[in-house]
Amino acid sequence: MKFIVNSQQLHKQLQSLSGVLSSSNTMPIIGCFHFRLEENTLTVKTTDLSTTLMARIPVETGRIEQAQEVAVPSKMLLDILKTFDDVPLTFDVDQANYTVDIASGQGQYRLAGMDAATYPTMPQAENTSKVFIASSAFVEAINKTVFATSSDEMHQQMSGIYCEMTPDGITFVATDAHKLVRYRRKDVASDESTNFILPKKPITIIKNILAARKEDIQLTVEYNNTNLFITFDNFYIVCRLVDGRYPNYEAAIPKDNPNRLILDRQSFLNTLRRVSIFASEATRQVRLSINNDRIDISAEDLELSNNAHESLPCQYEGDPMDIGFNAKFLTEMISYLDSEQVLVELSHPSRAGIIFPYGDDSEEKKDDILMLVMPVMLAN
Repeated sequence: MKFIVNSQQLHKQLQSLSGVLSSSNTMPIIGCFHFRLEENTLTVKTTDLSTTLMARIPVETGRIEQAQEVAVPSKMLLDILKTFDDVPLTFDVDQANYTVDIASGQGQYRLAGMDAATYPTMPQAENTSKVFIASSAFVEAINKTVFATSSDEMHQQMSGIYCEMTPDGITFVATDAHKLVRYRRKDVASDESTNFILPKKPITIIKNILAARKEDIQLTVEYNNTNLFITFDNFYIVCRLVDGRYPNYEAAIPKDNPNRLILDRQSFLNTLRRVSIFASEATRQVRLSINNDRIDISAEDLELSNNAHESLPCQYEGDPMDIGFNAKFLTEMISYLDSEQVLVELSHPSRAGIIFPYGDDSEEKKDDILMLVMPVMLAN
């Protein structure tokens, strides 16, 4: 098994694949890149048993009678590749003892590989349904929801992103019980109605790979009862869907919210960031006092005698209200919106606040987003 490949091109692709690798695996073979050489293409695969990510890399080879494979230690290979400038490297694998010799213009390097026959196989795309989605739409959907997923291992369903497909569009939902995001798109649709929970780790890896690209490309997304399969350019990913039933998120969204608050988004965000510096480290609480055309935003830490207060103009329809929120949650949500203004709908200081972008109601708009944040109890 022998081929020549550009060092930086190989390193860039392996870096993208390495996000799947787990530092806590108990099987040495899982800590390797699986190399498969066929004609003028090197296919590299990584897995953590739940997720498998694969990329195809063009290489220079001689005559190959049949496909050849080897497992190469990932950490050592990445460490050596990042030291090279933009140079060609020659890989020569001894199929008898799985040693991997790498030759550059400066020297020779040998790695001890492993038998690729022991590398785990990945699930096949059988009995799947298929949809197509633009990479820009996929990145936008993940960016605006993944931050709201739960990190609590006791609630695995909420650790992922709920995806609901219908003939009318696609909905992405994330929640950790303290905050919730519902993001809908009209430009992606499925022939049949279905739903599943996307695992956070592989979806974030794919999002990061796509976000680094300047051009918008099309993703082919296939799914069945247990797995998700995504194909684009020279990448292919298979991941196991999260088991279980997602919470009834619609029931958590208050329907009757008579109090409407409209604010300049950037001014509100900057004020929250400043005032929250003075909030208690334990609660991160900020108080919103709303009355007529002004909103007062304040925070205090009684133990350290720190406090801050700012006032902003606003448009408000409703009864005067004091309500408390976790500043971190509120800041995160506002920062992921891109409208000039935000609309906050409220009903009572003990009930969730609903946040929308405000000002873009054009018919051409292909998406909409709703954010929910639970209040925190205010001290008297």
